[in-house]
Amino acid sequence: MPARAFTFVLHSHLPWVLHHGRWPHGVDWLNEATAETYLPLWRVLHDRAQDGRPLGVTLGLTPVLCEQLAHPEFQREFLAYLEQKIAAAAEDRAWFNRSGEPALSALAARWERFYRGSLEDFMGPHGPNLVARFRRLEERGAIEVITCGATHGYLPLLSSDRAASGQLRTAVATHRRHFGRAPRGVWLPECAYRPAGRWEAPEGSPAPATMRRGVEELLAEHGLRYFFVDTHLLSGGKPLGVYADRFQALHHIVRDEGGETTRPGQPPYRPYWVGAAAAVACFGRDPVTAMQVWSGEHGYPGDGAYLDFHKKRFPGGHRYWSVTHPKADLAHKQVYRPEAAEARAPEHAAHFVALLERTLGVAAAHQSAPAVICAMFDTELFGHWWFEGPQFLAEVLDRCARIEGLATPSAGELIETERPREVVALPEGSWGDGGAHQVWLNDATRWTWPLVHAAEARFESLATMAAGVAPTGSAEPLLERLLRQAGRELLLLESSDWQFLITTFAARDYAELRVTEHAEAFERLATLAERRAAGGALSESDEMFLTECERRDSLFPEFDWRGYARQGTAEAAAR
Repeated sequence: MPARAFTFVLHSHLPWVLHHGRWPHGVDWLNEATAETYLPLWRVLHDRAQDGRPLGVTLGLTPVLCEQLAHPEFQREFLAYLEQKIAAAAEDRAWFNRSGEPALSALAARWERFYRGSLEDFMGPHGPNLVARFRRLEERGAIEVITCGATHGYLPLLSSDRAASGQLRTAVATHRRHFGRAPRGVWLPECAYRPAGRWEAPEGSPAPATMRRGVEELLAEHGLRYFFVDTHLLSGGKPLGVYADRFQALHHIVRDEGGETTRPGQPPYRPYWVGAAAAVACFGRDPVTAMQVWSGEHGYPGDGAYLDFHKKRFPGGHRYWSVTHPKADLAHKQVYRPEAAEARAPEHAAHFVALLERTLGVAAAHQSAPAVICAMFDTELFGHWWFEGPQFLAEVLDRCARIEGLATPSAGELIETERPREVVALPEGSWGDGGAHQVWLNDATRWTWPLVHAAEARFESLATMAAGVAPTGSAEPLLERLLRQAGRELLLLESSDWQFLITTFAARDYAELRVTEHAEAFERLATLAERRAAGGALSESDEMFLTECERRDSLFPEFDWRGYARQGTAEAAAR
């Protein structure tokens, strides 16, 4: 392998929103991300995959996102959404024409073309299943697709290794179904890691203290060979954080709980084995390139020429104004000039690539192993938060392809061709603001964890009991349905999105409702499963409730409840 290598690591995720609202919170989150990020990203990658070379993109697609993008109901919803956006842009254009605002009218016409082009692409020869499109790119060797926790459950705060394994086992099975192969790598939800050792539940949780395995041991058990961590877990120092620029509510976390890590520094420019077994590797996030893109104030997305994310014209929701200045009030935003923004993206890409080359040069001079940069970002930053982001990505990929001596493999290819030479012991932490778990565990979210932990313990007991009733094969059909749906509700309850949305105030009421709904659905399904396992019957209303849950939360058809049974039961080998 050349002495220098670079890969984008893009993490794509949205919680399960199908059948759980539309606007302002619900399936329109998925519609927006698909129109503004996932579809444009696919076009960028597809257009550059014609020569069969690796593009330098490691693409994370969470299982819960894949289940939604491949769902026929979403595909119907998305078509209706695109038609709505086209109609709204046409109405805006007519209004601006009547009011004598030609610049705004031209922008409205531009939005019409954007969404009409998305509609034609979505219904075109490549098909409406974006998961299948990304699969074909991976099969051609252009990208590598990696997985995540099934529903983005925050692994260090789940109450047992069995619960964490449930997230990973379901993730691997879902990935196999969608991509025809097992994933080599995983993006840990929120890059949250904990080593082996004593685990204690948060205040108020019924979960007992226990000795736990390290996250890397759970990954190895499920065939996952590498993951990613934030810089401070490898190199020490103050965590960069990723969300405070976008969510003002997080500023007190950064201010009050800075979370500086004191540890011997390991540079993030090469992979490392994690733990004594040396079976799973980690990559670190490069802080230099990260801040150039993540920072809304100092990074590229804060440039005044780019499209402003926050100011929208209602009822259609189209955006007609530029950032102008990162601290500009909405009232002072200037009209967006696409030609100015399109000129800035190549300039920023050139700056980014020059920064890559300098950083790799310095790293290569200080280590014998090849220097590697992993530029780690939420995929939705490119297009949704930063509208010109896909153009920036395209420019960076094109420039990197022209640099002699720069390899652009995926992370999995890096591990295959240049195996780690060192073993590290990582501390506990995440890439969240503050560096630990405080975005997901704080005074506003503490009440959610007893619900999660109680459900996890109950499901383990339920699985153990059911395995005793049906020691091999499937359980009786109705009991099997109840067990699987209760497990799905548990996984949805474990989603870290709910705590994040509560902490950031981004959709607090919605998130609190989702926690309550999934906890209540789980409890009722668990009660029905216990009754059925004991030979009892279900009422008509009970069966209707089960059917409605299966319709509303119709994901993970291969869910394996046996993996939750405790050691010593007939099915324990299924772990």
